[in-house]
Amino acid sequence: MVTTGTMGLACGRLGTEADAADPRRPGAFALRVPAEQAVIAMAERGVRSSALRLAPLVHAEGDQRGFTPTLIGLARAKGVSAYLGDGSNRWPAVHRLDTAHLCRLAVEAAPAGSRLHAVGEEGVPFREIAEAIGRQLKLPVVSIATEDAGNHFGLLGPLVSIDNPTSSALTQERLGWRPTNLPLTADIKDGHYFND
Repeated sequence: MVTTGTMGLACGRLGTEADAADPRRPGAFALRVPAEQAVIAMAERGVRSSALRLAPLVHAEGDQRGFTPTLIGLARAKGVSAYLGDGSNRWPAVHRLDTAHLCRLAVEAAPAGSRLHAVGEEGVPFREIAEAIGRQLKLPVVSIATEDAGNHFGLLGPLVSIDNPTSSALTQERLGWRPTNLPLTADIKDGHYFND
């Protein structure tokens, strides 16, 4: 099994497990495409291989390095919780415990050559993420112009505009996996991300 990400899929439409990774994606996403392709191709040689694509927002208590704490840190540093444009672009999310459960199921029973999606929520609008962070930090929530993304979000600038809705319907059907833990905005509201 190889672990990749849903952001390697084509943008602006619902990504499914049937979709191959898009080699035209920028930067690190493109680097993961050959690994995913090689693992999927191993099925032709009788290897029960699979590619597990993680949502960009894998969240849970103790998350210190993922996108959620990074966005919180940016909001603290900048004094505002921001999104681009109207904030309607969507990022999928999944709780870490649901991801761990899916990893176990994948190792035990994933069909050879399968692509699996660790996605509990198909697409959380980026504005809702910014609003949840803003409420917890008691900061204004503001729209940033797309051309200012790099100035505000730094290295995340090229990513924050991505619209990456992603389905896990086939993964759930194949493996009987059901995400049951807190959704992203409820997890942010829970407050553990803000304990210093």
